[in-house]
Amino acid sequence: MTLDYFYGQAGELFSFYRIPKALFQEPRFQSLSTDAKTLYGILLDRMSLSVKNGWLDEQNRVFIIFSIEDVKRALCCADNKATKLLRELEKFGLIERKRRGLGKPSLVYVKNFSAESSKSIFQNRDFHDSGGFKNASQDPSKSRCNKTKENDTEMSETDPFYSEESDGMSKRTQLEEYFSQSLEVDLLLRLCPDDEDTIYQIVDLLVDTCATNRKTLRIAGDDKPAEVVRSRLKKLNADHIRFVLKCLAENSSPIRNMKQYLLASLYNAPTTMQLSYQNQTNHDLANRR
Repeated sequence: MTLDYFYGQAGELFSFYRIPKALFQEPRFQSLSTDAKTLYGILLDRMSLSVKNGWLDEQNRVFIIFSIEDVKRALCCADNKATKLLRELEKFGLIERKRRGLGKPSLVYVKNFSAESSKSIFQNRDFHDSGGFKNASQDPSKSRCNKTKENDTEMSETDPFYSEESDGMSKRTQLEEYFSQSLEVDLLLRLCPDDEDTIYQIVDLLVDTCATNRKTLRIAGDDKPAEVVRSRLKKLNADHIRFVLKCLAENSSPIRNMKQYLLASLYNAPTTMQLSYQNQTNHDLANRR
């Protein structure tokens, strides 16, 4: 493939992500990966959209909605890497994520790491066009009325400001509360703090699967009646989730489709966990003889 040259002002035809030079020049960010720096630039770009939509919390702070799925799409990476990059930005204090409950993406606060630029960061062209903070709503829920075209907002399908108005929202809420209690999510988060993102992914997957209106669901390559799948998933408990997390950590093979892998693991967890414990018991007995 032979590409053409740039002539005159042709380069101005493109839109760009803006990554602060300080991330590459200052010693404190020397160990921050290039992918994480790129992601920070993408999150900064989304900030301008949030200001235009009036997405401010009660303290007048701008937030964005950018889930792990959004990171995967933006950087063409897998779940593990997307999760790692978000945690890396959190470790460096460049972002802060605020959990809002099961089934809802976290609010992401992109942090202003430069004190010198804090007074001028919102005076650039993108933010100036938005009209500034004072004219924006401080209640995130009020931003639901700011529905613009999809190609302008770039909102993900999981955006809560839109999905909460769907007909199935009451059903989803009930499922979220059900799995929160049956899986003892608070306990899981305390016992497995390093698996926080995966735990929330699992809960979201369980809610999505049980809320679907499809007649059949594909599990490990086989189509199974959706009602059977729902019934089995609703019987899971915290021990099953810990077992799935353990299997995931011990798996050394590449996972092409994390969603399908998790769904199959969750569906088969009661059986595989029992077989695993039986094999371990038999192994222990054999060693005693």
